[in-house]
Amino acid sequence: MRKLLDDIINKKSRIAIGLMSGTSLDGIDSCIVEIEGVGRETKFKLIEFITVDYSVVERKKLEKICSNETATLEDICFMNTYLGNKFADAAISVCKKAGISTEDIDFISSHGQTIYHMPHKGSTFQIGELANIAGKTGCITVGDFRPSDMAYGGQGAPLVPFVDYILFSNNEKGRIMLNLGGIANITVLPKGCSSEDVFAFDTGPANLLIDAITKIITNGELDFDLNSEIAMTGSIDEKWLDEIIANDRYLYVNPPKSTGREYYNKEYAMQLYNNGLKRNLRNEDILATITAYTAKTVCHQIDRYVKPVTWINEIYIGGGGAHNKMVVNLLEKYSGLDVYNMDELGLPADAKEAVAFAVLGNQFLFGKTNNIPGATGANREVIMGKLVIPSR
Repeated sequence: MRKLLDDIINKKSRIAIGLMSGTSLDGIDSCIVEIEGVGRETKFKLIEFITVDYSVVERKKLEKICSNETATLEDICFMNTYLGNKFADAAISVCKKAGISTEDIDFISSHGQTIYHMPHKGSTFQIGELANIAGKTGCITVGDFRPSDMAYGGQGAPLVPFVDYILFSNNEKGRIMLNLGGIANITVLPKGCSSEDVFAFDTGPANLLIDAITKIITNGELDFDLNSEIAMTGSIDEKWLDEIIANDRYLYVNPPKSTGREYYNKEYAMQLYNNGLKRNLRNEDILATITAYTAKTVCHQIDRYVKPVTWINEIYIGGGGAHNKMVVNLLEKYSGLDVYNMDELGLPADAKEAVAFAVLGNQFLFGKTNNIPGATGANREVIMGKLVIPSR
């Protein structure tokens, strides 16, 4: 086994697949990346990227096991291996699109699918069985990163800040790398920073609540508001928005912190929707206000926890929410900072997290640490990940 790993890390560059499925439960992002070096010397080239959508049935099954009220042990056990096979299929599919054989892939690195996250109790759970990925693809597979950070007092999230630091820190400007998935999270990269200067945290909701409200107002016909087309026909109730933010207890927890579907859930969305109706708002106005909620919470958290300690010049947005025109416009309005898409740094916004987990897997195989204690709250730098060797 040692020789197998040595053969990989001794290569000038490695061909890796990164796999990611987030809290939005919309699908599996799968990328092929060529990676050279390790740590601050890491260089990458994105070869191919696809998203394998979840079907309506698959999404409902995932939503079911993410809730205390509806989850069963049988469903969790089944979906763990089911998703492992689907992750493997996503890896095989991106290889087919790129015209690359899985035999040419040096390793796969998978985030898996978080179904429950309890950072306050030092526990988290991701499914998408690594053994199934390795067995079906024949590739060395790395994954299950979060528990290693939690074993040393961390929250196991956010994990992408390590990759933000080694790939995108800048000696001339202070940057915030914003990811808008189901949850919004930021990595703060002060000008000319070292790893000790970097900090990161989840700022609050992103697509989770926008998608949930969209489903409510369309009676389930739409899963998301494409390009914020519905929200942009509504008006923001600024007074109500300020009240929502004032009453959101997560926003007043000091970093490091992380959150998820356990807090910003369907019940929370329904409560917000009903409160909007009580204010005699139209459906479009409710969605517009909740869309603004994402942008304003990001800026609220920047004002509260970032600007007092470091100077920031610009924000780069990645994740599915980068396509939400209303959120992007409001970020520029509320923050007063220059706002750019991740594409301008040479990495498509949609592919960022899948690429990030390929890089985290690369670190793991080299036996190098791959967390940022200032982001997760861990008491030390940690080598995160677990390894599965396929039986060829």
